[in-house]
Amino acid sequence: MRYFKNLFLLFIGILFLQSCNKDLLETIPNDRVSTEIFWQTTNDATLATNAVYTFLAESAQHFISWDGMTEIIYANPTGPAEAFISRGDYDNLNSRISNDWSDLYSGIRAANAFFENVGRIQTTNTALITRLTGEVRALRAYFYIRLVTCYGDVPLVTKVLTLQESQQIVRTPTAEIWNFISTELTTAANELPLNQTEKGRIRKGTALALKARAMLYAGRYQEAAEAAKAVMDLNVYNLYPAYKDLFSYAAENNAEVILDIQFIRDIYSNNIYQLLAPRSVNANSGWVPTKAIVDAYEMNNGLPITAPGSGFDPLNPYNNRDPRLRHSIFLPGDILPNTRIFNPLPNSTTGDAVGSSFVVSATGFNVKKYVNAEDLGTANNNGINIILLRFAEVLLTYAEAKIELNQLDASVYDAINKVRQRADVNMPAIPAGRTQAQFREIVRRERLVELSFEALRFVDIRRWRIAETVMPGKVFGLTYTIGGGTQQTVEVPGYTQFWDPRNYLWPIPQKEMELNSNLTQNPGW
Repeated sequence: MRYFKNLFLLFIGILFLQSCNKDLLETIPNDRVSTEIFWQTTNDATLATNAVYTFLAESAQHFISWDGMTEIIYANPTGPAEAFISRGDYDNLNSRISNDWSDLYSGIRAANAFFENVGRIQTTNTALITRLTGEVRALRAYFYIRLVTCYGDVPLVTKVLTLQESQQIVRTPTAEIWNFISTELTTAANELPLNQTEKGRIRKGTALALKARAMLYAGRYQEAAEAAKAVMDLNVYNLYPAYKDLFSYAAENNAEVILDIQFIRDIYSNNIYQLLAPRSVNANSGWVPTKAIVDAYEMNNGLPITAPGSGFDPLNPYNNRDPRLRHSIFLPGDILPNTRIFNPLPNSTTGDAVGSSFVVSATGFNVKKYVNAEDLGTANNNGINIILLRFAEVLLTYAEAKIELNQLDASVYDAINKVRQRADVNMPAIPAGRTQAQFREIVRRERLVELSFEALRFVDIRRWRIAETVMPGKVFGLTYTIGGGTQQTVEVPGYTQFWDPRNYLWPIPQKEMELNSNLTQNPGW
């Protein structure tokens, strides 16, 4: 699993040859791996499966930038393509828009090549072929989940296309894409084992959890609840007791992780520490939290900071809060990976003082998840695994689906309270007698604070149709006290987020429209 990138270099030549006209090939080439000699053994099938995994393994920057296109993360400084999306200043030439389309369809093509060729392997080890087929089927569904949530109607491609065919495909209605995803993940779950010997491989629970996520996104709440309940009933996954340590090396491959990207320093590494950690500990503060996410965490008595009687103290705004706030975000007074005290106040004269340089957090906050002391000396060479799906999300998916169905039974309270009452979080249980509207607000807040900086907020604010409420306006950071007890809030200078209703769907990339005149554009673009 940790060597997928290297294996991809071997397999990409095979995928290229799939589209060639066989009439032009009179001999088997001796300068590359060809389909005539590759699809022979079960090891070939394993290598081909591994090649599909490479398209799942997004970079650390790509992962964190999903939240960087929402109100909870600011791109610091504002150079990435995602910053233009956050500001509403983009079109179908934006590189993020075009690269995601291209990368996801490249993954789908690799999966389709697997399905078209795996049957050529003669083996008695049918169990292995079935398992690999399930893995690839789930991966292809994952790629389609990303596509349909970003672009809406997209071409449903289930075979390797010739050049001519690729220039004639049309967009498939969103409902049909969701049908395909649901069916594929159900089939994959039946093909996959409960556990895998190699860490990082997709399992039965992964396929079911992906189906739960997909059906929630699709608004098919009964299917979402059933799939999430199926994951819960496997009795394989549990919440890790320490939220504080969930994104540490010590917690890798724990029972809460359902799908992750496996990394290893020096061999297949990431640079998430360099992107997120404060400047004073050898990092660039590339993606930083905003006041919007900090304010979302409740007081430790379970009340929002704006609620009467919450006990919120403007002079000490980060005290007595939901413990997940300090577990997720570096706040003034926190201990840094080098054991020093984090002090981002503008007048602090420390290496983290707001405004002291462009590589210091512009909000005064830094993401704490995935920032580990082990990476202090190797900021751009990290081996920490990046989690794509964990059991807490499944519990919240189950709860949200049941809430939308207005099935407000004890299982909904139990699912949310399990997340809130993790051993080192221990927030108050949800009081009985909540209405559907109250529960909807509760579960949405739980998703925001529990799953912050985990690449899920981008889809959430769009499927809930709240982006126009939470996105527009200036970006703010930490609040601190100046002379005479006056409160001051950091404001990111010259930066304003903007939202247009057309942004609920990304545009179809310009280059795709030029290559295929049959593709239509999304409304407003």
